[in-house]
Amino acid sequence: MDGGDVSVEGKVTCASWIKRPENAHLAVIGKSTRTCSSLEIFSFNSENTSLSSPKATYVFDEGGEPVRIAVHPSGDDFVCSTTTGCKLFELYGHEDNIKFVCKEFPIQDVGPQKCMAFSVDGSKLATGGVDGHFRLFEWPTMCIIVDEPKAHKSFRDMDFSLDSEFLASTSTDGTARIWNTRDGVPVTLSRNADENIELCRFSKDGTKPFLFTTVQKGNKTLIVVWDISTWKKIGHKSLYNKPTSIMTISLDGKYLALGSKDGDVCVIDVTKMEISSLHKRLHLGTNITSLEFCPSERVALTTSSQWGVMVTKLNVPTDWKEWQIYLLLLGLFLASAILFYVFFENSDSFWNFPDPSTRPKIETLHVDATSEEQWSSFGPVDL
Repeated sequence: MDGGDVSVEGKVTCASWIKRPENAHLAVIGKSTRTCSSLEIFSFNSENTSLSSPKATYVFDEGGEPVRIAVHPSGDDFVCSTTTGCKLFELYGHEDNIKFVCKEFPIQDVGPQKCMAFSVDGSKLATGGVDGHFRLFEWPTMCIIVDEPKAHKSFRDMDFSLDSEFLASTSTDGTARIWNTRDGVPVTLSRNADENIELCRFSKDGTKPFLFTTVQKGNKTLIVVWDISTWKKIGHKSLYNKPTSIMTISLDGKYLALGSKDGDVCVIDVTKMEISSLHKRLHLGTNITSLEFCPSERVALTTSSQWGVMVTKLNVPTDWKEWQIYLLLLGLFLASAILFYVFFENSDSFWNFPDPSTRPKIETLHVDATSEEQWSSFGPVDL
């Protein structure tokens, strides 16, 4: 495991990656001190798996502590939920001189939102309040699609499907609902009386879509897989038997990650449904409050109230880089070209074809006119 903690003064409350062009990603971190709260933006160095010193800072002069951050897929905007409401920020400038400004936002006085998420295609924004109020908006017009004050007792988690057609949400009372993002019609997932559905993530690998949920059944933690065409359970597996506080999935859908309530991070290979790596005591003895995969690297961004923010290189199989794939294809092309040339130069001996220069010459047969007359002088033969 490479990486480590990042020096941030004050209590870290939330963090999220900001995807940028050419993999020059940023991280936005919310923190709170005794005197004020703020957001800070850091650049990410993939070579040594670290964050820089703060590139830009915004101070909440009007009060309020950052609770949750949702970044638009474009990387140009993000929404921060505070203890009083939500604020919209726009990024501008180059990575060496990045800045962000607060803009007018229609839901700045709705109270603390426990969950926020942008759809994968960036066309919708969903918020789930501590009070259980669910709102679904079109982006960027902020036209309301769903406004359900009593969607849950209190929101715990939410996630959009890859095609942005569905949104899954879970409640602190152990229930879960699926929302159709076109008409807002919900479906409640079935569960047994002794089961609590806690966290949810849709598959993101582009193959047959599934919904993953964590289910607490007594002292046992299960990962349950749901078929999104019927919303019925396909199966379940106990991989990491610790109470979990947060779950995330990589952008390519290859890995799930669970953050435990005592500071561990467990990374699961989705194809095999096996533990790929386990990072124990990453935030020793503390509940992990934020957990996200880096958009282009096998690196996790995590936060906790005691240990602050950390960037960690995950012990998972290395992915092929794009240039490595092109290099392999070029090598295969050159090898095939060389083999073709060798076969062509030695084709006669290889295929055992005779050399045309050694073939005997066939002379033309000339018929003597006298001989022809002799053959023609014979008359009919009596049989």
